[in-house]
Parts: sequence; structure tokens; C-alpha cells
Amino acid sequence: MHSESPIKRRPTRKIWVGNVPVGGDAPIAVQSMTNTETCDVDATVAQIERLGNAGADIVRVSVPSMEAAEAFGKIKQRVSLPLVADIHFDYQIALRVAELGVDCLRINPGNIGREDRVRAVVEAARERGIPIRIGVNAGSLEKDLQKKYGEPTPEALVESALRHVEHLDRLNFPDFKVSVKASDVFMAVAAYRLLADKIEQPLHLGITEAGGLRSGTVKSSVGLGMLLAEGIGDTIRISLAADPVEEIKVGFDILKSLRLRSRGINFIACPSCSRQNFDVVKTMNELEGRLDDLLVPMDVAVIGCVVNGPGEAKEAHIGLTGGSPNNLIYIDGKPAQKLSNDNLVDELEQLIRRKAAEKVETDAALILRS
Repeated sequence: MHSESPIKRRPTRKIWVGNVPVGGDAPIAVQSMTNTETCDVDATVAQIERLGNAGADIVRVSVPSMEAAEAFGKIKQRVSLPLVADIHFDYQIALRVAELGVDCLRINPGNIGREDRVRAVVEAARERGIPIRIGVNAGSLEKDLQKKYGEPTPEALVESALRHVEHLDRLNFPDFKVSVKASDVFMAVAAYRLLADKIEQPLHLGITEAGGLRSGTVKSSVGLGMLLAEGIGDTIRISLAADPVEEIKVGFDILKSLRLRSRGINFIACPSCSRQNFDVVKTMNELEGRLDDLLVPMDVAVIGCVVNGPGEAKEAHIGLTGGSPNNLIYIDGKPAQKLSNDNLVDELEQLIRRKAAEKVETDAALILRS
């Protein structure tokens, strides 16, 4: 029930990763990367499907060998999500996955070797409409740049990226996106800001090797939040040492908080205190687990007392305000009914699901009329 985001996004060229638009007026895409053994086709397919169910738009798969390339082809046949093949150095792997239907090549042209090899990869991509992602990482800068700058710096990251861009420019290949990742938030943010002024292509955002679920979420939220709030960024990946599904959830939570994308329930909940009339923490934990399957964008407020409860509840699709002797439910900003603490979560879940179903029907009707 909130207004549109005030963020003005950076104008960029639009490219297509499979059927997913990236850049231009397209929504910011959320992606993750498999951490299964690529040659284990069944396990990799299963993980990609879990990522898709969580809302992933694009999934990257590591392809370190020709054996993995053949496995990638089998994986591609069994999934519907666009796949990015992550390749380092070996141009023959890039050519093979292009034949097998890859949706995007993550390979740095400057690392391929001879000019004829670079040209072969670019022509294969051009012929099949496959974009390329240039990915620069502070941990793997070229030796001459390490010597020039002494240590990884934003300027070094951008210089490295522009070297790879030059290869594609020389071959008149504009359909690419770029990332300049670092584990240090300030370095990554500064590098992306510099690069945003130098190219028209989309930028893929990420804080690399951010850490575990909690620390990595915080670090990524700070870094990506700074950039996204400035309108920089067309795709994001939250790099966590955790289940990749968590990367998708965190990514959407960041975008929801900036009103850049909506998917699933946006919970507004108080941290609870002695004024609460029901157990807010327990209620929230149960609701998040039970309603994980809902994809319709909705705001749900869960506030334990009457101090802030009515004000927050009035701004949500469904709001619960703690009260005595009974709690008050608001629907679309208006008081609707009262609920006791008995079976509170069960009854609240039913109300939310009913409202979600109504919203789906209403949104569908609006689309038909337009």
C-alpha cells in the first residue's frame, strides 16, 4: 500500500538473458549460483528448481571442464530458468555451452588468450543471441594492475573491467553486462560508481565472499543498498556461504525495502516489549514459515500493542494490533474484526491467504481491463 519508489534508475542498454530482460526499463533481476557438483545433473537440476520456486530470475552454473559442459547441456534441457555458464580461461568450453543452449556466458575476453579465440567466442555469442557477462573480482586482478596500484583499489577494478570491455567494443559486440566485485563494501561501491559513468551496459551488483547468512546479509544489504538507492544496478546476487535459496530471499528483501520489486509478503513487525498483548516473535516466526509459498505482493503488519499498532496496520493490506481483551485486525486500512490469542496464528494465516487470493483476482481483472 506504499507509493512507488523515489529511486531514479541509471539508464542502460537492455539485453536479454534467455527470456529475462536486463537493464533498460526491466525490473532488477535476482540471481544466484548453484553450489552442487555440475556433473551431478540430478542434484544441480533439483537445486535450480528450488531457486526458481524461491523466485530466482537467473541462475549461474560453474562449468570448469568439458565434462561439466556436457552435463550443463543436460541440465539446460531439464530446467526453464535462464542459465549463465561460469567459465574461466578455456574458450572451447564457452563454444561448447553456446552450442548446448546457454543463455549467457560469464567469461572475461581478456583471459581467453589469442585474438582469434576471443573472436570465435564473440561470434558464437552473436550468432545465437547470447550476451556476455564480464566479471572482475578484487581477489583475481591482473598482475600488472596489482603492481601498478600496489593493492586492489576501485580504480584497479574499473581499469581491469574496461580492458575486457575494449575487446568486445573492438568486435562491435555491445550485448554484455559487467560486475566489479570486492568483499570490501567501500571498494565495491566506489568501483561501481566509477564504472556506471563509463559504460552504457547493465551492471550486475554483488559484494563477493560476503560471509555467512547473517554477516553476509548485513554486508550485502549495506553495499547493494547504497548503490541501488542511487539507481545503480540491473541484476543482483547476494553471495552467502549458505543455502543459495537464502540468497534469493535476501535479494528480494533488499529490493522490497527500496520498493524496487515486490514478491511475496512484506512483513512489518515490532521487535516486541513488555507492552505486547501477544507473543510477536513467535507469531512472526510461524507466519514467515507458513506463508513462504505466497508470491503475491502484500504488506502485513504485526504489532504487539496499541502504541504504534493502529498507525502501521492502517498502511498495510492486513494489520494485526495487540489489544486487551482481544487483538484488532485491520483489512485495507480499516478495522475489520477482533481475534483472541487462542489460535491466533491459524486464524491470521487464513485471513492473509484469503486476502492474497482476492488480490490475485483483483490484479488479474485490472490487467484484463487495461
